[in-house]
Amino acid sequence: MQIARVRGTVVSTQKEPSLMGVKFLFVQFMDETGEPMLKYEVAADSVGAGIGEWVLVSRGSAARQVPGSEKRPLDAVVVGIIDTVSVDNRSLYSKKDQDR
Repeated sequence: MQIARVRGTVVSTQKEPSLMGVKFLFVQFMDETGEPMLKYEVAADSVGAGIGEWVLVSRGSAARQVPGSEKRPLDAVVVGIIDTVSVDNRSLYSKKDQDR
């Protein structure tokens, strides 16, 4: 899994039929210091994440392990919304602080 921040949404009216009803998010990956990287991906949203939230993204074959996604052509799925990230007793992110 990787940590990313939701930057926006992706709308596709014409798509593979198995993807009908799937919400797509435009996510930007974060580095180990909590800084945004220049790497983006489109990920299916399985948890109801919103713009600005930090999320956990499963990629590759792990993305198809989410129930209901086994036969969908997905390479990335948001599988969790992050509450806090701390490294070496230093907070990199807290949803509580973001909500203020």
